[in-house]
This record gives sequence, C-alpha cells and structure tokens, in this order.
Amino acid sequence: MFFLRRTETRRTAMSHAAHSAPDEQPLLSMGFLLRTMAVIAVLAVLTVAISIGGRWFGRHISLAGNTDSTVEIKLAIGRDTVKFPENAIRFPSQRHEGAAERVDLYLAWPEMQGYGKENHLRFDDIAQSSGLIFLQITQSTMSRDMSGRLEPIYSHLLEGPAEPFRDGLTLHRLRADAGYGDEVLLTAPVKGGPDYVVRCILPSAPDKAAGGDCQRDIKVGRDLSVLYRFSSSHLGDWEHIDAAIRTFVEGRLMNRSTTSP
Repeated sequence: MFFLRRTETRRTAMSHAAHSAPDEQPLLSMGFLLRTMAVIAVLAVLTVAISIGGRWFGRHISLAGNTDSTVEIKLAIGRDTVKFPENAIRFPSQRHEGAAERVDLYLAWPEMQGYGKENHLRFDDIAQSSGLIFLQITQSTMSRDMSGRLEPIYSHLLEGPAEPFRDGLTLHRLRADAGYGDEVLLTAPVKGGPDYVVRCILPSAPDKAAGGDCQRDIKVGRDLSVLYRFSSSHLGDWEHIDAAIRTFVEGRLMNRSTTSP
C-alpha cells in the first residue's frame, strides 16, 4: 500500500513537472534568419544606391548646369545650320538637336573653348567671369550689323567731340535721351572693311571691369546675327576677339556660306 501510494505520488509530480515546463524551442528560428538576411540584403542595395547616387548628385551640383561633354549638337537657326559642342552651349535646355530660335554660348578667352576640367574656375567662379566671352546667335532681324549701323543710326545719337581712347579706338558719347544709359560707343578703322563698332559701359577703374560690359554684333553665314559680350578689360584684344568669334561660328556652319569682310 505504501509502495503504491509512493509510486502514484511520483507519477503525479512528474505529470505536474511536464505540464509546468515550457516546450523547448530553438534560439533562432528559420523564419527569423530569413527575415534578417532579407534586411541585410536591402541595406546592402541601399548602400550601393546611395554611393552611386551621391557621386552622381555631387558631380551635377559641382557642374551647376555646365557640362564637359564635347558631343556636337546640330541646330537649325533660320536659314543656317550650325553645330556646337555641348560644353560651349550655355543653357542645358538648349543642348538638343533640331530647330531653334537662338542658342547661347560661352567660351573661355583666348582659348575659345567651352567648359572643361582645365578652365572650370572661369565658368564656376563669378569673380573670374571676365575670362569668358558670351555669345547669342539668332536669325538676323536687321539688315545691318553694328558696324553697318554706325552711319545711319549711331551717328545721329552722338554728342560732343570724339575722344582718343586706347588701342586704336575712339570714344564717342551717346546722348542721354538715346536710351543707352551709361554706355559709350567705341570705334576703330578696319583695313578693307567697315569701321569696328562696340558699345561699352566703362568701369570707373580697370579692376572694376565686369564680365560682359562690352557688346557688339556681327553677321555670319546666310542669315545669322551673332551678338557677343566681353569684359572691357579685354578691349586691347578687340581685333583678335572679333576675328576669333567670326572664325569660331563660321567654322561650325554646315552650309559654309561665309561673310568675312
């Protein structure tokens, strides 16, 4: 009797122990491992994407709209077709082929080159913009360029005597009511052609010259008007700048109808 009671007590204790002890489980389930591996894979993909995207974004921020691509863009402007390298075209919206009302260019002087690694500071730093020449090329709306307008138009807007300037140039002052503000007219004789004519806002001191305070326009090709602006600090190179711009544009005409004086 005692033996039976003792055996029953032992069975009851073992039964309680079996019910009270939790089921044994593995520390890491297969589902948890799969989820962890998936998270690690996603993080790895994101890291690579951020790295690549960061480099791309950083490069485009540093270029600030500029490009060093020299791929040529063909444009039809009026009756002329021209092609320019992408890095010489100033605005990204104009860097596509086809018909265009105008194209804006910027070029480092005197190299006559577009944006690149070697000269990027002149394009990126406004304090160095005097080393650039800015061009705007459109279909001509006037029969005469700036030199051709000297006698029929500008000569009637001048006041006071002409003044010797420098570098072979003569200074003419424009009437206050002519609508040109503080601009003056500079002219110079050109052998075998019409006088050189340029309008400038002359700085009070040479070190205060702006990046585009002189402007002139010429006719190129069949029907192109090339308006260009440059710093008055380069007036000593007026003849070379004029010839270089004409050569640059004419050399990229696909119809090759030149208008050299």
